[in-house]
Amino acid sequence: MFDRRHLLGLLASLSIALPATAFAQAYPQKPITLVVPYAPGGATDIIGRVVAEEMSNSLGQRMVVENRAGAGGSVGAAAASRAQPDGYTLLLGALTSHSINMSLQAKPGFDLKKDFVPVGLAGNVGLALVVHPSVPAKTVPELIALIKAKPDDYSYASSGQGSPQHLSGELFNLKAGTKMPVVPYRGSGPAMTDMVAGQVKIMFDTIPAVLQHVKAGSLRALATTGTEVSTFMPETPTAISQGLAGFEVSSWFGMLAPAGTPQPILDKLNAELNKALQSPKLKEALALQGVVPKPSTSAEAAARIDSEIAKWGDLIKTSGIKAE
Repeated sequence: MFDRRHLLGLLASLSIALPATAFAQAYPQKPITLVVPYAPGGATDIIGRVVAEEMSNSLGQRMVVENRAGAGGSVGAAAASRAQPDGYTLLLGALTSHSINMSLQAKPGFDLKKDFVPVGLAGNVGLALVVHPSVPAKTVPELIALIKAKPDDYSYASSGQGSPQHLSGELFNLKAGTKMPVVPYRGSGPAMTDMVAGQVKIMFDTIPAVLQHVKAGSLRALATTGTEVSTFMPETPTAISQGLAGFEVSSWFGMLAPAGTPQPILDKLNAELNKALQSPKLKEALALQGVVPKPSTSAEAAARIDSEIAKWGDLIKTSGIKAE
């Protein structure tokens, strides 16, 4: 009787496991939709398209980018979270922005931790602290001293309420003990125009957005915001190395699937994503956007999401930042 029960149990287990395994081996059998929650032409869209192209070649099925813009990325993320968890709808998430929206927006329409499971990280884009050349400070400590000495003379430009650029300034205020007010703009372009003209004197923006202006001498870079010196701005020290402990900001990107997606499908997608990120062609394309590829496990991506949600949630609460 024991052997019979044991055999029946084993057969039952196999009957459950085999369909999932067979499904994973056959996957994908049709095109995959990769939702990009921003308009065409932006950094997230470009990253999504180069990743989709490379993975399409390896998977043997097309990965088609679908742009679903709105509400700082929340519209597309919410739509992807409601898709069938079958591996045929994925999200190329701006993980930092989504993490910010989780705390900043009253109803973002999704829960980054409950509604999704990470496939893996794609990479990150570093930011830089830049000033107009009329600002006499050459280092972060000099800038902090200058702001504290003349607090009414300095404000910082932001490319949008709740953006990583905006919250970089708020994190700087918290870590440096300054009280710079923010000057909000509708996008990085208008903010950068006024920065170069000297209408505002301080800004945090992505390294690709500031690099040409730094090289031209129309802006001065005081620091990058990562934990290590950026390969794109090797002459510029980090803010941390200049004494601003705990000041680390990067815009992280990753691939997510709706919660409930079978684990064998997630494992296959993770392997294919990591393989794509090793491609010289993809590395070159990402480098043009200032993206450092970051192959990872699903668990490592989940840990990064947890860290981003905690960091920005605490800052938003401490600073009293409100959505527009």
